[in-house]
Amino acid sequence: MNERDVTQGDWKVINPANGSVVETIQLAGVEQVHQAVAAARQAFPMWSRTTPGERSALLLALARRLEERFEEYVQVESTQTGKPLRLCREFDVPGSIDNIYFFAGIARNLEGKASVEWVSNLNSSIRREPVGVIGSIAPWNYPLQMAVWKILPAIAAGNTIVLKPAELTPLTALMLVEDCLAAGFPPGVVNVVVGIGRIVGEALVSHPEVDMVSFTGSTAVGRRVMELATGGIKRVHLELGGKAPFVVFADADLDAAIQGAAAGALINTGQDCTAATRAYVDSSIYPQFVEGVRTLFGSIRVGDPGDPSTDIGPLTSKAQQERVVGFVNRARDAGALIEVGGQVTGDPNGAYYLPTVITGADHDSEIASEEIFGPVLVVIPFDGDDEGLALANDSRYGLAASAWTTSVIRSERAQRELNAGTVWINDHIPIMSEMPHGGFNGSGFGKDMSTYSLDEYTRIKHVAVDISGDAQKEWHRTIFSIKE
Repeated sequence: MNERDVTQGDWKVINPANGSVVETIQLAGVEQVHQAVAAARQAFPMWSRTTPGERSALLLALARRLEERFEEYVQVESTQTGKPLRLCREFDVPGSIDNIYFFAGIARNLEGKASVEWVSNLNSSIRREPVGVIGSIAPWNYPLQMAVWKILPAIAAGNTIVLKPAELTPLTALMLVEDCLAAGFPPGVVNVVVGIGRIVGEALVSHPEVDMVSFTGSTAVGRRVMELATGGIKRVHLELGGKAPFVVFADADLDAAIQGAAAGALINTGQDCTAATRAYVDSSIYPQFVEGVRTLFGSIRVGDPGDPSTDIGPLTSKAQQERVVGFVNRARDAGALIEVGGQVTGDPNGAYYLPTVITGADHDSEIASEEIFGPVLVVIPFDGDDEGLALANDSRYGLAASAWTTSVIRSERAQRELNAGTVWINDHIPIMSEMPHGGFNGSGFGKDMSTYSLDEYTRIKHVAVDISGDAQKEWHRTIFSIKE
């Protein structure tokens, strides 16, 4: 396991499936942050003046580089995170490539208001300009996808970037920056520093030459990022934690809801900020739902990420395993019932944990209200639609939610009333490059993916041009008398 007192020098990237060392890298320090930011600052004037077409062509070349190295990315992502190969091959890597292709397209489609005379003799237009140097911090749960989500909209809009990936899982981010250079991106446009968050992350966020900060991670760390960024009056984009509700109404397709709950709760071993973590189920179907998820969770194959039959692999670290163990044990001690799972499994050197269903917990208990980031689903009954929606919204988070119903009326109500940045109806988890991802309340603000993400990474300038040629403008009458 990584030594937590290491702040610089050799750092071991650990395979959480068996505790073996994947690779030893050198951790960066504050000096390397200064160097990376300086490189990004030096590259910005030239990069910001490239045409959208030129940036698009380089992004297309980058996508093709990842396609050529597809299986290498799959293997490295699986080894450093413990993700099953199936998940990496069918979700992480192809999703990242699709995102690159998407931003290659929208790099040439920056939107603004039409050039027009809103007042007489003055033509107004909008310039959408890059912000400058972006300092980004990405989490460990989706290393490649999060690196792409951070880098792509920033550089597509003409910014340069310094990315700090999580030190637990930095390898595919390092591969990505290599491929950026190989695809033809000029040096300094994309930079990566791997270091400890409290040292390198804080130095990056507070750096005076960083114009904007983008952070994905826990709400607690997000608050610290905002504090540091506020000192420099920087633009901030935060995608923080979640505790997604999964609301099952009385008329839901029960089989679909049970299947959806398992898939939505267990993807990436539950290490997903949009994962279904608290299911609220109408009391009329609650017993059947509990029985269904208990049976399905019990059938999930936990094991070696390299085995094609494996459904979910280990958690990403021993520390995360310990965190999940603590949550479940405290819930058990408080009187909650562990319907299935609730224990460590597999290779003792690994970080495995069984898929777990919990009932009998209060809505405001720790297990039902705090983000666990593990394969744990809490199921709570409700009586009536009003109570179900109220419980779903009674959370400091607001990243994602889903509702399960065969009623158009209930569907429309859930879409309108669920307080989350993404609301699924009769599904839970799917994302796509064309649609925005981001939350409300304690889940942060701003959007990743989609054309909306370019709003985060551009600044809007109003340009007004006189088209009359007159020295004396009509509005001058408000200041002094105009002589005829």
